Amino acid sequence: MKTLKLRIRDKHAQQLNKLTGAVNFVWNYVNDLSFKHLQRTGKFFSAYDLASYTKGAGEYLNLHSQTLQAVAETHAKSRKQFKKSKLKWRTNSPKAKRRNLGWIPFKKTAIKHLATRQTGKKSLKTTIQLSLAKGKKLTIDLWDSYNLALYSINTCELVQDARGNWYACMTVKEFPTIKCGHGQVGLDLGCKDAAVSSDGNKLVIKQTQKWAAKLAIAGRAKNKKRVKAIHAKIKNTRQDLIRKFTTKLVNDNTLIVIGKLQSTSFTRAKLAKSIYDAGWFEIKRQLIYKCKHAGCHYIEVNEHYTTQTCSCCGSRQNSPKGRTGLGIREWLFECGVIHDRDINAAKNILALGLERLAVGIPSV
Repeated sequence: MKTLKLRIRDKHAQQLNKLTGAVNFVWNYVNDLSFKHLQRTGKFFSAYDLASYTKGAGEYLNLHSQTLQAVAETHAKSRKQFKKSKLKWRTNSPKAKRRNLGWIPFKKTAIKHLATRQTGKKSLKTTIQLSLAKGKKLTIDLWDSYNLALYSINTCELVQDARGNWYACMTVKEFPTIKCGHGQVGLDLGCKDAAVSSDGNKLVIKQTQKWAAKLAIAGRAKNKKRVKAIHAKIKNTRQDLIRKFTTKLVNDNTLIVIGKLQSTSFTRAKLAKSIYDAGWFEIKRQLIYKCKHAGCHYIEVNEHYTTQTCSCCGSRQNSPKGRTGLGIREWLFECGVIHDRDINAAKNILALGLERLAVGIPSV
């Protein structure tokens, strides 16, 4: 199962905002009904129980019956997940102090792919049809970066971001086959370079630092729209750089070994902003699902002393240690070899992964 996120054209925003109000009405009704039932009986409503109370309401709200079911299922799941007897109310009114972003769920039988056509040398535009009440249809156009015609759509949720843009988040079952390469590579995660591979390739992000001055100017001017636009630019650029880097790794290699790091253990330090900007979690997340799909081996190993140990002779005598040595990026080992700090660590990480495979320890 895979989720695709496609941008919806702005001409549909007004119609989607109206449907969002209807979805929020159903959510609030289900939320209140479930809480009152709990007070009377001491028992929670299941998604099946809630569906019987919303049956037929789609005719008046212009919503498909399965959209009502999806709202009830999401409410029951969220209430159980967060262990609360009552969830927060939803509203999309522009006058509200806390306005919820738009959300409209659809199930498989209410979704139909109509066409995918070329709109430029590389860009595609896809049209899908969503079912509403009384046989009414909602036809929307998407900017397609995946070629949706190659996929089988399972579910679809129309969601809105903080800038008011709408997206279609679709879960698909079948997607194009990607084959991995034949090489082997180790990956060292860091702050100066987000990721460095054992063959010398580096992923440099530093988008927060790049846009810091413009973000500060917009913040002092209290220009909320500009602040949101800059944050969206930072996020999208980071995602694009990571996506291209991880895709190239999977296409070129059959084994990817990465150091086992948890970003949460570093965020209390002064390097927290740099660590968040590096996107360690996102790098691992993308590598895991891409390797699984392409048939590439993905292994995480303990990277203790991989920076200090020479990848040629195994010595640690001349290597810098502690926080004071973080600024030293290259040094000469006893064997006479000059190593780059991160590339040397990536080579040691790869060696640990190969040792792990040699003794038969599974990679998961």
